[in-house]
Amino acid sequence: MRLTYILLLTLAIVSCKQKETKKEVAAEEPTETVTDENQWEVLFDGTSFDNWSYYRGGELTEPWKIEDGALVFYPPSNRPEGESYNIVTNKTYTNFVLHVEWKIAEGGNSGIFWGVYEDEKFGQPYETGPEIQVLDDERHPDAKNGTTHQAGALYDMVAPSEKVVKPAGEWNTCVLTVNHKTNEGTVNLNGTEIVKFPVHGEMWDQMVEDSKFNGWEGFGAYKTGKIGLQDHGDVVAFRNIKIKQL
Repeated sequence: MRLTYILLLTLAIVSCKQKETKKEVAAEEPTETVTDENQWEVLFDGTSFDNWSYYRGGELTEPWKIEDGALVFYPPSNRPEGESYNIVTNKTYTNFVLHVEWKIAEGGNSGIFWGVYEDEKFGQPYETGPEIQVLDDERHPDAKNGTTHQAGALYDMVAPSEKVVKPAGEWNTCVLTVNHKTNEGTVNLNGTEIVKFPVHGEMWDQMVEDSKFNGWEGFGAYKTGKIGLQDHGDVVAFRNIKIKQL
């Protein structure tokens, strides 16, 4: 009888210790999640333009607006000839994961740039920064110019492996990874990886040579540069913009 009691007491102690261990593990898990989230730098929190400026300088004003937590571009009806309203981050980045949600108007066109280098000799962000296409594939004529011009593509260079873009007027989630340390770039659109490419070296140079950017001084040449959002003359909205450096 005494032996049975001792065995039961031992089992009870072991069971309690196992429960305590499980509680400790469960308590640690949220801390790991928070730590990962803290690695992200918020570029647009839905309330201010603080992290952005116009390409080659200037504080953001209209025609960019903040509406319902989104950064929205409304093309002006009285645009001065040759005037552009492209915007870029205030900081530069080299190796990163960029998260951004975008919504394009019907028949609209825009883009997301990286590696943008600001200089007087470069009039537009696309002269140096490669672009991830933002487009209404169903209505904009550029979608008929080949799959490398469709939504999610590395513009004029790598086509999406499959069509996962949502219709105009709906939000799309784009995650762009650029890693020069591993020479890898990827585009994940709405939860699916649709584009993969090198970011420098011979294969990258060949891709540029085979594209419309062949011979462009500075295109894709800057490993460190700014993130840009394009004014292509159409209404477009961006939100939940954040970046994690690798």
